[in-house]
Amino acid sequence: MTEKEKNTEDRIIEAAKEIFVAKGMEGARMQEIADRAGINKSLLHYYFRSKEKLFDYIFIQAAGKIGDMVGEIMTKEYSVEEKIRFFTLHYSELLQKNPFLPNFIISELTRNPEILLERFSQANIEPSKFFEPLRMQLLNEGYHISPQDFIVNLLSLVIFPIVAKPILENKIFGGDSKAYQEFIDQRKVSIANFYLHALEAYKITNNQ
Repeated sequence: MTEKEKNTEDRIIEAAKEIFVAKGMEGARMQEIADRAGINKSLLHYYFRSKEKLFDYIFIQAAGKIGDMVGEIMTKEYSVEEKIRFFTLHYSELLQKNPFLPNFIISELTRNPEILLERFSQANIEPSKFFEPLRMQLLNEGYHISPQDFIVNLLSLVIFPIVAKPILENKIFGGDSKAYQEFIDQRKVSIANFYLHALEAYKITNNQ
């Protein structure tokens, strides 16, 4: 691929992300994406035959980065506290860079879970592969919580405020986008502090 072709592909991908965020995969149109990228529709089809193929490419790339990041954090020799802090910081940042991703996942959970699972497999997202080492680490550090609970709790705390951005920004922060962004930035630290405090209950319960 020449540098010119790469630049065109990059423009298409960035334009598609913006349209997917604004309208979702179902509401997006190839003509809109071509217009946003500054190219004609025929050239867009030359790079990506269909909207679905374009979305699949972007989804797999974005989900793959998230999967790699989570896997790296969970398998590195970090303490439980370090893993929580790294996770809440970097996962939030990746989701903010790819805001279409969590919304699409939630919509597909009810509409087409089989295709969603296939896309996860293509992105090589297999969290179960680090459950056992994580379970052993949690036990070694005195936390009697399953790795599944540990991960799901973290995901829930990080994902919901980003998925619910339209409601939070307008109803909680009165339409102030800056206040909402400050809230999200602060949560990169406050979630970790909250969760670490909550985990102490698992140690206390075990010692009683």
